[in-house]
Amino acid sequence: MSQFHLQIITPDGVQFDGQSQQLSVRGTEGELAILAGHLPLVTALAEGECRVYTDDGVRKAHCTGGMLSCTKEITRLFSTDFAWKE
Repeated sequence: MSQFHLQIITPDGVQFDGQSQQLSVRGTEGELAILAGHLPLVTALAEGECRVYTDDGVRKAHCTGGMLSCTKEITRLFSTDFAWKE
């Protein structure tokens, strides 16, 4: 599966910076799935589960909201509070 560069950034610093196959988050209008080659997008995020799909498996986190930005080069998730689930 194709991959894209993903960064997850919080006020505490960078929580993730690497290659991802898919990012699933809850937007203010519903669930979003970001794949490689996604059209440019800027949207607000709602509170909910965030799933990052990598070669190592799926990592889940709780995201309390923020912004998501997708460009041809990079996808960035900015969250005010983000906590990985173990």
